[in-house]
Formats: sequence, structure tokens, C-alpha cells
Amino acid sequence: MSAVFLASSVQITGPGFVLTDETAQQPYLLDWRKRYLGKALAVLLPGSREEVAALVRLCAEHGIACVPQGGNTGLVMGSVPDQSGTAVVISLKRLNRILAVDIENNTITVEAGCLLADIQAAAEQHQRLFPLSLASEGSCTIGGNLSTNAGGTAVLRYGNTRELCLGLEVVTASGNIWNGLRGLRKDNTGYDLRDLYIGAEGTLGIITAAVLKLFPEPKAKITAFAALETAEAALSLLSLAQASLGPTLTGFELISAFSLQLVLKHFPKLKNPFERNFPYYALLEISDHETESHAIDLMEKMLETAMQNASILNAVCATSISQSKSLWHLRENISAAQAAEGMNIKHDISLPVSQIPHFIALTDTQLETAFPGCQLVCFGHMGDGNLHYNVSAPSTSGDVEFIKNQEAINRIVHDSVNSLGGSISAEHGLGMLKREEIKLYKSSLELSLMQAIKMALDPQNLMNPGKLI
Repeated sequence: MSAVFLASSVQITGPGFVLTDETAQQPYLLDWRKRYLGKALAVLLPGSREEVAALVRLCAEHGIACVPQGGNTGLVMGSVPDQSGTAVVISLKRLNRILAVDIENNTITVEAGCLLADIQAAAEQHQRLFPLSLASEGSCTIGGNLSTNAGGTAVLRYGNTRELCLGLEVVTASGNIWNGLRGLRKDNTGYDLRDLYIGAEGTLGIITAAVLKLFPEPKAKITAFAALETAEAALSLLSLAQASLGPTLTGFELISAFSLQLVLKHFPKLKNPFERNFPYYALLEISDHETESHAIDLMEKMLETAMQNASILNAVCATSISQSKSLWHLRENISAAQAAEGMNIKHDISLPVSQIPHFIALTDTQLETAFPGCQLVCFGHMGDGNLHYNVSAPSTSGDVEFIKNQEAINRIVHDSVNSLGGSISAEHGLGMLKREEIKLYKSSLELSLMQAIKMALDPQNLMNPGKLI
């Protein structure tokens, strides 16, 4: 049967776009953290929505599961197949066209395989902003961003990917093409199918195109880096910034001292903005539609107030684009620096913003008691309640042995998150990594409703099986 399936796949995509060689397949089967290698019957590379639909119909006919894949930059093993070797990967990388830009409607229509950075650049060519911004924007695709409802650094002002999408085109599990590419901001004509597919991690269908929101390009962006004594001080600074800066505040990132130290160690060209170390730091950015001088004045006045009320201990404000980029590099390179340091146990969590200081104090203590000397890398999008709370081995022990404690460490972290009304997945999704874990924290009713939706839209369970639910 597989020979017939593969031959039919070649007829659909043309020669050269059905990969069966293990070496050619490997980039599509290895997860981003390089800890898991799946197997596949084939990697399929369609070049159009019609080819995607034809391949999905072929999969349904032969009972073959398919794993949709964008840039394969996810961190929860959601875009790689299992190790059975019976599924196919359907890569959307060839669907990479900008289809339309509507300046008056402030929308851009793109295929799912477009790199996020390319969409940003296309918007900029029209003096517009597409605000989704991630460290992986040069390699992640918008289809993957939509499938995981990615967040990033500008959620505080612009929202998650869900809030940035107006319409979708989706190949359903039956191989039909739903054209919902509507650039409407109001459309109350039934169930919101768009929102159902966003965040579904490819388990209900394959997103092939999207209509995205654009925004006027800001006249100025100003970045500041503030030193803090505690996480409680960061919360006070956030409240002050929101009250003083209003909607101009686009980013508020929390960085622990150890996180910054790792970056400075592994990226020696980057410099500490201050002459000494502090317990915590906040990276703030505002986007202003007036003038650069107006933006600088807003930021400096807010920082002066924060100094006066002791919310911050010190601060620097970038005076050039290069300085601003240098400050952002300190934040964006944390994950890479931690990877260079060794293996670690990652947590992508969200909490009510008000509970973040309590969570850090509570969970730090519990982990240090259970695993003395463990190193905590805490950073993330404090403005919207999303922390990346990662745990590394003590400096005196090996990380391979330490990783064996992952289940126990996850239980401490996730129980703490749950007790404070949070979520164990903020922007990375569930994938294979947290599929079983989520059962501990979602009610049986929620899980049964999710299962009912899955079975209604994918009764053969062929769309990215083994992920999410």
C-alpha cells in the first residue's frame, strides 16, 4: 500500500517533493531542541493549497496520518511525527507567497509557509507594522504561529497571533478547502471557525493561508533597561508604566540576574548596561506615533518617577537604534545562552500578572529545597503574564543526570502554577510534550468537549495524532 501511496503522492506534487531518504528527511523529523527524532513514511512538500488538499484526501483514502509542519521551530514536539514511521509530514514551506496587501483595510494576505520575518518586511515596505515578534522570526512560519497561537514580545499591546488574524484558509481533515480569507473585523454569522483552528496545533486541519492585521508604522520606538531589587518591584514598575505610558507601552520583559549572566557569558560581545549586577531587570519598549523626542520624553519622565518612588535602582534609555538592538539582544539570547550552558527543563507558563512575584518566591523556594543548588532561569513577557521558567542542573552536577528529575520538577512548577490560577502552556502549545500533563490540570468536562470537537472534524484521527489531546 505504501508504494501506491508514494507513487500517488509524486503524481500530486511532482518529482523531487516526496522525500523518502532518511538523510533528506532528518531536518523535518528532528525537533527544534534536538532531543527527539521521529520517523516518517515520507516528507511531502506540496506547492499549492490544491496539492495540500489532494494529499490530505490521499491520506484519508489510505488511512495514513499526516503531521502538518511550518518552520519546525516549536518546543513541545508538536510538528514532528512519532517513531512508528507510519505517518507523513506535510511541510508548508513551499507555500510562501505574499498574496495581497490592502493598505486601506490594513491587512496582508499570506500563505502559511511565509517566514514571519518576511511578513514583517512586506508590511514595512508599505509603511505598516505586523507586530508579531519572536526570537525565531527568521525561521518560524506564520502557519506555525497560528497553529500554536504564538505570543512574543508585543502581546501587551497587540495581543497573541489569534488577535492579529482576521481570516483563514484551511484544508479540512476530509481534504476540502475552506476559504475563510475575509478581512473583516466584524462578522457574526455563526460559529467562529477561525478561532477554532488557531491554536489547534494542526489536529483539526491544515492552515494554508491567512488574512492578518496591519498597523500604522510607529514614528519612534524607545527602549529602556531598568535594574530592580525584586520581582515585586517589577510589578510596581509595570503598573506605573501602564498608567504613565498608556497604549504606547508595547513590551515589558522580566529578566533574572542569572539569565543575564548566562547571556553575558556566552555572548561576550554583548555588554552589561550597568557597572554592577542586580537581582532583576526589566526591558521596556514604547512605540509612539508622534515624534522621537516625544517618545524619549515619555520614557524618561516615567523612569524618573520610578526612581523617585524606588521602583527601580538604575536605568538606561537607548539613544540609537544600535543601542536598542543591543538591549533587546540581552533578552532574545537568553534561550540560546542557556542551551549553550547545557540541557535544561523548560516551562512556558502564564499567570495573572499580579501573582508573578508570589509564584517566583514560592516556586524558587520549593525547587531549591527539593533540588539544592539547581539554577533557575526566569525571564519572559511579564506584561502579559507569560514567564519562561527554566531549571538547570547545579553547577556541581551533570545536566544529563539532572534531566531525569524532569517529572518531579514539572510537578512542583505546574502545581504551583495551577494553585495560582495559571496555565502550564502560555504560547508554545502542548504538542507531545505536555499532552499527558494537561490531563492533571484540565477538568474532565473540558477534555471531553475538546475530544468531541476533534472527533467531529477529524473522525479518522489522522490530523497530527498524538498531539494536544
